[in-house]
Amino acid sequence: MKRWGITLPLTGVPLTAHRDLVRELPDLGYTDAWSAETAGADAFTPLALAAEWAPGLRLGTAIVPMYTRGPGLLAMSAATIAELAPGRFVLGIGTSTPTIVTSWNSVPFEEPYARSRDTIRFLRAALRGDKVTETYETFAVSKFRLERPPTPPPPIVLAALRPGMLRLAKREADGAITNWLAPADVPKVRSELGSESELIARIFVCPTEDADAARNLGRLLISSYLTVPVYAAFHEWLGRGEALRGMHEAWAAGDRAGANAAIPDEVVDDLVVHGPVEKCRERIAEYTAQGLDTPVIALLPTGDDPLDMVRRLAPA
Repeated sequence: MKRWGITLPLTGVPLTAHRDLVRELPDLGYTDAWSAETAGADAFTPLALAAEWAPGLRLGTAIVPMYTRGPGLLAMSAATIAELAPGRFVLGIGTSTPTIVTSWNSVPFEEPYARSRDTIRFLRAALRGDKVTETYETFAVSKFRLERPPTPPPPIVLAALRPGMLRLAKREADGAITNWLAPADVPKVRSELGSESELIARIFVCPTEDADAARNLGRLLISSYLTVPVYAAFHEWLGRGEALRGMHEAWAAGDRAGANAAIPDEVVDDLVVHGPVEKCRERIAEYTAQGLDTPVIALLPTGDDPLDMVRRLAPA
């Protein structure tokens, strides 16, 4: 089955104003709706609404930070959506970043690899309905049991960029979620994850014929994300280290404008899908041709009605 996902909620659109669009999504050809969690809507509430509005959609979190909820609360939140959408919910978890975890939520960002492994193992047991008493390397749980374990338990997918996390996703999870990559990068990521696990990627899409506007917005996003150490290391591994060197040097010197200006057009064009709607749709399809299972569109603002744009970006 070919999948085609969209990130919800859309920028600038109230949650309740999504209802008619979400009801249309399956008929438009969308198979998935995925939420995110940074400083806007939480990851679970939009999916609770979508579960009622469009019973045919698969729903997923991409991602829920694993540090910012206690293990039991994370299991409870996942079980609630899995009960609302039985067999249609995928729990995507990840470490997130020190900014979100520590600066915004006052939680230490420690041992991300071990915390990821331990969280997956706890969630596997908890979502089966087991009574969990376990001392993991990064946390301990005593006598926790879900009162409403979901049937079936949802698949768990892990946010993963480089080989270590991708291999962890292969061994312990049901797939991996990644982002900020080009179609040509997919085979390298896939080679670490293997062919059996689902690979999901959020793809930033700016449907406009104003290439300068799209690139300017893309540069702002790239300098915000790819200067974070984990993303910097990801693109070093993907082979963009030299192309992004000027951005990193300017950013380290406190020159945000210089960092944006130092990002080559080719990098923006690699990482941000832009152009007329038909061209954007074709570019998204290139990801699946390279081995991506589930493309998830993250619609960037263009000044046009985002609800209409989601309809126009539906698979042909």
